[in-house]
Amino acid sequence: MPSIITGANRGIGAALLTELSARGTTVLGTARQPQPSLFRADVTDKSSLDALATHLDGQPVPLLVCNAGVLLDRNADLATDYAPEDWAQGFAVNATGAFLAVQALLPHLQQAAGVHGIAKIAIISSQMGSNTLAPGGSYIYRASKAAAVNLGRNLATDLHDLGIAVGIYHPGWVRTDMGTDAAAISPQESASGLADRFNALSLETTGCFETWDGRDHPL
Repeated sequence: MPSIITGANRGIGAALLTELSARGTTVLGTARQPQPSLFRADVTDKSSLDALATHLDGQPVPLLVCNAGVLLDRNADLATDYAPEDWAQGFAVNATGAFLAVQALLPHLQQAAGVHGIAKIAIISSQMGSNTLAPGGSYIYRASKAAAVNLGRNLATDLHDLGIAVGIYHPGWVRTDMGTDAAAISPQESASGLADRFNALSLETTGCFETWDGRDHPL
C-alpha cells in the first residue's frame, strides 16, 4: 500500500521520500527522467501517469503528494521574457500535472479511503501562489502556483464525500536548486514539518492552505 510522491528525485521531494520512509511509510517516488529506485513518470504526460497507475496493480494509495514543480521565470524581465511556451510548461507541471496525477490515481485513493476511512492528497504549492501576497514578478510561477491552490480547494469539495482529504502547503523557503543557497531552511526541516502536516490532515481540515510549520496561510 504505497504512498506516492511526484518529483522525488531531488530537493523537497527527495527529502520527503527519506522522511516518510523513516517514519515507516511505504513510499514510491517518481521522477521525469530515469532514476535509481524511482518510477519514471512525467506529470505532464497522461499516458505516463496511467502507466504508474497500472504499475500499482490495484494497490490502495493512502497518500499522494503532488510535489513536481518548475520555476522558469526567476528574474525574468516583464518587457522581453515570458514566452508563451514558458507559460505553457509552467502550468503543465505546476497545475495541470497535479490534476492529472490525482485523476490517474483516484481509484487507488478511493480504495485506500475504503480501507482506512480516509485517503489524503497533499499539493505542494507556495506562498508565491497567494493572491493576498502579491509583490510582483515571477508571473508564471506565481500564477501556476495560485492555480494549484485553487485546484486543491476545489478538489477538497468534490472529494470530501469520497473520504479523500486535500491539503495545500507552502513548504517554506528551502535550500534547493529552486530556493537557492540563500534560503531559510533545509530540505530536511521542510520535509519533517510537511510530514507532520500530512499526518494532521483530516476530512475536517480538508481544503486547508498551510505553511510547512503548521500556520494558516493567506489565500
